[in-house]
Amino acid sequence: MDTFVQSLMQDYGVVGIAFLMFLENIFPPIPSEIIMPLAGYQAATGDHSFFSVVIAGTLGSILGILPWYYLGLWFGEERIIRLADRYGRWMTMTAEDVEAADRWFRKYGLWAVLFGRLVPTVRTLISVPAGLSRMPMPTFLFFSAIGTLVWTTGLALAGYLLAQQYELVDQYVGPVSNGVIAIVVLIYIYRVVTFKPSKRSRPIDLQAGDDNRAA
Repeated sequence: MDTFVQSLMQDYGVVGIAFLMFLENIFPPIPSEIIMPLAGYQAATGDHSFFSVVIAGTLGSILGILPWYYLGLWFGEERIIRLADRYGRWMTMTAEDVEAADRWFRKYGLWAVLFGRLVPTVRTLISVPAGLSRMPMPTFLFFSAIGTLVWTTGLALAGYLLAQQYELVDQYVGPVSNGVIAIVVLIYIYRVVTFKPSKRSRPIDLQAGDDNRAA
């Protein structure tokens, strides 16, 4: 994987950096913890300016989260609620949980997007509930850009300062990513085992929910 990343950067420069950061959000086995420190190292050796690698990484990453946002936007809350009614245990949520999560995200979603972009694994997935809650695109892009800029700058700066030892960044940040994934899996298993079906006697009136939000 390192060889693929290095060759793409050497052949295509900052365009390669942007493309790799785009892929990182679509294809998780290509982690930003490898891409941006290497880009920072290349900036330290004079191949690129530090500013250009940060901007390229940020733009590529933002483009990479858009498909996830549109997936949530297309899928919509109504489909999620219907799926929760049928497959609630495996989704680990009831229809009421879906509505509660939607209310929470509509209230705190801006901060969830901003800080979520700084957490490995969550960085990509946070785009889905943003789409589900129909967060306005300009707002989503603005807060995503801030979080992404901080993330890419930090990784690139680490690579810039460590120079030839840039791979140390992945050795420290990589386990954090794996730890987050492990925690998510454990929480999922726990919620499946302890899941309690909804006790409501009739379906949620989705139209009424939309009317209330419009009001």
